[in-house]
Amino acid sequence: MSDQTPYEKLGVAESASFEEIQSTRDRLLREYAGDLKKCSEVEASYDSVLMRRLKLRQEGKIKVPDGIRFAEKTPSFLPKLSRPSLPSGSWMATTFTKPSLLEWVVPTVMALILSTLVAVNPLPATVQFAGAMATGSTFYGIYRKELNLGHSVLFGTIGLILGYLIGVGLWGLIPIEFRSFVPGGAQALSVVVTWVVCLVLWLTALFVK
Repeated sequence: MSDQTPYEKLGVAESASFEEIQSTRDRLLREYAGDLKKCSEVEASYDSVLMRRLKLRQEGKIKVPDGIRFAEKTPSFLPKLSRPSLPSGSWMATTFTKPSLLEWVVPTVMALILSTLVAVNPLPATVQFAGAMATGSTFYGIYRKELNLGHSVLFGTIGLILGYLIGVGLWGLIPIEFRSFVPGGAQALSVVVTWVVCLVLWLTALFVK
């Protein structure tokens, strides 16, 4: 409804703590992941609430805890909070973040499953499948945090290329007499490269925001 306050639109009380406001915003973004319109509305309401809190803080009516990392703590950060409405050239504003325990689970399980699959069944089709799945899951993992398809494709592709180059370089460093220990026989190079690609994409999905 148009007459709702930003607090009502976000679904928090005006007496809500900073932690509650942040938690509600993160929960709603996860709930509406993929719906850019809904996510933009959540971000707009969140920014409006923070701006009101900033005004109250400037008037000395509230105190912001030292450990709070919100836009009102550093107002110049506000544009980065509303990523769905940022101009296309804003990809340089990408930062890296420390993932929560829950955010570790899916990428880690995916990387372990794909790496094990390649080691157990190192066929060309398996290697290609593992690479495609690792790349796709990385795109999705970044997109869920960024809500920006351009960012997810850009940094997912960078991770894929970087993993491939590192994998090929690592294979060249393995002494010939030890290469027979790598599973896959004639596909040993592809196995090593896929392992490294999965590792690099795993790190990309976890830490790129």
